[in-house]
Amino acid sequence: MRGLQLTDDQLREMYDWLRLSRAFEERLALLNRQGKLMGGIYSGIGQEAITVGTVYGLRREDFICPLHRDLGAFLVKGVAPGVLMAQVFGKRDGLSRGKDSYLHAGDTTLGIFGNTSMLGSNLPVACGLAYGFKLRRQDHVVLAYFGEGAANYGDVHEAMNFAAVNRLALVFVCENNLYAYSTPFEKAFAIPEVAVRAQAYGFPGVDVYGNDLLRVHRVAQEAITRARRGQGPTLIECKTFRWHGHSEHDRASYRTQEELIEWRARDPIPQFERYLEEKGLIDEAGRREVTARVERKIDEAVAFAEASPWPEGPEALEHVYAD
Repeated sequence: MRGLQLTDDQLREMYDWLRLSRAFEERLALLNRQGKLMGGIYSGIGQEAITVGTVYGLRREDFICPLHRDLGAFLVKGVAPGVLMAQVFGKRDGLSRGKDSYLHAGDTTLGIFGNTSMLGSNLPVACGLAYGFKLRRQDHVVLAYFGEGAANYGDVHEAMNFAAVNRLALVFVCENNLYAYSTPFEKAFAIPEVAVRAQAYGFPGVDVYGNDLLRVHRVAQEAITRARRGQGPTLIECKTFRWHGHSEHDRASYRTQEELIEWRARDPIPQFERYLEEKGLIDEAGRREVTARVERKIDEAVAFAEASPWPEGPEALEHVYAD
């Protein structure tokens, strides 16, 4: 994957996105413990390199079909932190205008198709988006995310077959965090990795270490370039680990403490920081500056969400049908 050159400013920007994604999720965990949020909170802490690495560099016209742990994807694709925080609060200024909470929402003007709780069912929708681009002869690309648990759903198989047959500009991103809720990978698969299934459909499958930001970005950019050229889909499997349970109320007692310690030691943020340090792009003062800037953005986002009004009852009947 030679030839991908990122400028120093781009590397710093990717670092900012990593830090903002992590800080945003850490604040959500705190707000949840304070009883300020409604509904479930599904943390993606530990998986930030996947969302930042795959979404960074996309065009505005490109679409993503993210999951419930892909908060960072919303931020990188252009959703303002305050709007995203209002969404989690269930307030009117959120993406779904208070009709739902967390990430059950999108913004088509930014190229984000909202997630549903039926994980994997977003992939056939992604095929529809990519097929529409093909009919219009547009070189836009769609990134569709799913977990290894959803990989065994029928919708996922059908979507991959349809994308292959029609050579759609679609990149399938499997976020393999080793547990589908509480089911370990080896209890659901007789194969070593999800990526090998791509061979059966007739397109490339790539297995990548999901905590390495630059490696994820390079693999994603290669797949996106291939898709834009009309060469069809790619399946990217990113091996990672979620630090928290399935949701904030899940104690994740099905995992061992040793697993968590091992994967926390592979934190994608310090790993990328070491790379930046070697290139002379960041030092301790620079980290403190980023920390202050990120915390200020999070504080402003929380203030915006808390000041946002609650939706009124009759608003529930709006946006049920397309205009």
